[in-house]
Amino acid sequence: MSEETKASPAAEVAVASSRPARAIARAEEAAQRPISEQADRLISQLLEMVESKQNHDLLRELLATSIRLGDGMPSRLDLKIATSALSEMARAFTLFAPFRGIPKLTMFGSARTRPEDPLYAQARQLAARLAAEGWMVVTGAGPGIMAAGTDGAGPERAIGVDIRLPFESVSHPELAAEGRLVEMKYFFTRKLMLMKESAGFAVLPGGFGTLDEAFELLTLLQTGKAEPAPIVLLDMPHEPYWESWLSFVEGEVIGRGLAGQHDKAFYKITDDVEVASKELLGFYRNYHSRRFVRNVMVMRLKVAPSDAELAAANEEFSDICSQRGIWRTEPLGPERTGRDNLELPRIALELDLRYQGRLRELIDTVNTWGGA
Repeated sequence: MSEETKASPAAEVAVASSRPARAIARAEEAAQRPISEQADRLISQLLEMVESKQNHDLLRELLATSIRLGDGMPSRLDLKIATSALSEMARAFTLFAPFRGIPKLTMFGSARTRPEDPLYAQARQLAARLAAEGWMVVTGAGPGIMAAGTDGAGPERAIGVDIRLPFESVSHPELAAEGRLVEMKYFFTRKLMLMKESAGFAVLPGGFGTLDEAFELLTLLQTGKAEPAPIVLLDMPHEPYWESWLSFVEGEVIGRGLAGQHDKAFYKITDDVEVASKELLGFYRNYHSRRFVRNVMVMRLKVAPSDAELAAANEEFSDICSQRGIWRTEPLGPERTGRDNLELPRIALELDLRYQGRLRELIDTVNTWGGA
């Protein structure tokens, strides 16, 4: 190419930068492309065979997505991953379905912790304490801390989400006998189920996998991709594993501005099982749940705030709300349609979604209201 016809560096950069955008646009177009009328009719016939008549709109989209997947020229490996992941999730959804409405604690920690280790007893005591309060305990169904959690809860209040590894085996075959065990091939589907179903989390000292799980939990809460939930990082007395971790997080992560000061609200470090239990149970002292109705976040409570409490919350948390502030509300339309905890009192706000750490601090405040 002659100098006269050669594109300028700026033009080459512009062309190169446009390629990812075009690729993304093509992928989105393919994902939303209507399927054929014949395929749509066949999907309708398949749905008529499904016993449940609920959520057919989502099942229809799931089947249509499978058809579109075949149009996207995936490799055989792509299809194997998609098929295995969906199959694993389906089995896990079935496993957890009978226990909806029962609060669950997921316990993470090292598979290498021995039964004679004091940390094993620490995990076992916490699991037993939560089980005594009516919670179930979910673990990875392996040895070490996972076995301690199952031991403490007892097989009747334990659920296992196992993963196939060459060096790790299920420590509690009675979970399988009780029908409370599901096996996974992929870590990402396993982590989804360990995190999706639980109302609280306890993380004990562990290796790379445990740290990965702890940081993923924190990431999901920080970005608002998970429902608010308490996290306890449980140490042994005089063995400051999590205190050492905290030195790095506060010094290098928060200290450099790579996370916010308010993100420290997501976790509590303690070496006391009773303090850990109070943190987990206390999160639901007054706070019940939340739901978004368009841009309004509705927070369901057990005890309504007094005028003074609501005024103080409006003053303290004005930075995360719109000018409407925080107000009492009756159940909104979609909540009434779904009969969604209609008996509970409510507050509402238009939340600035960037401030998830401050949201956790608001929940802590809510839990001090009235006789909660």
